[in-house]
Amino acid sequence: MDDDDYGSGHPAPHIEPIPQSQAEDAVRTLIRWAGDDPDREGLLETPARVARAYREYFRGYQEDPGVHLSKTFGEVGGYDEIVILRDIPFQSHCEHHMAPIIGKAHIAYLPNKRVVGISKLARVLQGFSKRMQVQERLTAEVADCIQKHLDPVGVAVVIEATHACMSARGVMTSGVVMTTSRMMGVFRDDDRSRKEVLSLMGKG
Repeated sequence: MDDDDYGSGHPAPHIEPIPQSQAEDAVRTLIRWAGDDPDREGLLETPARVARAYREYFRGYQEDPGVHLSKTFGEVGGYDEIVILRDIPFQSHCEHHMAPIIGKAHIAYLPNKRVVGISKLARVLQGFSKRMQVQERLTAEVADCIQKHLDPVGVAVVIEATHACMSARGVMTSGVVMTTSRMMGVFRDDDRSRKEVLSLMGKG
């Protein structure tokens, strides 16, 4: 699979997988470094659990999110207005501290004759979010993938999220929501269209 299959911005790297046993050894090392004993009863199974959890957290590296947009539908009864999904929940991890990013996304596009099943938009988001991320890039990747595979008249993606690397460490400030957006096509070029889609997202 070529890097281009993943859309622009952040292709999934081609990294040879390592045995789970090596990941478990790394977790044991971290437990010791933190000051605890990985051989005590309560922690004996922790390395295996963490390894399995990380496989789930970062399963996006095993996916091509664009595949979800490969099947489209042309029989839409002449519908030519905005399609929007609001408040799609997601969880990711920041690439700087591997701390959780938890939020919701609003995804909209203006079809160019064809539409895609609505669940596929959420699957694209999940595919990119299950990687080590920064929110700005995640926003761009979702929008770029939709633009590339559906070729719509316009795409709009707005993501709102909290970052544990800010709330649980460092500045220790909770309750702060970061908002990022990417507008493409008519939503970028036409002020009225941009205001309309933001209003439908509840952001107008």
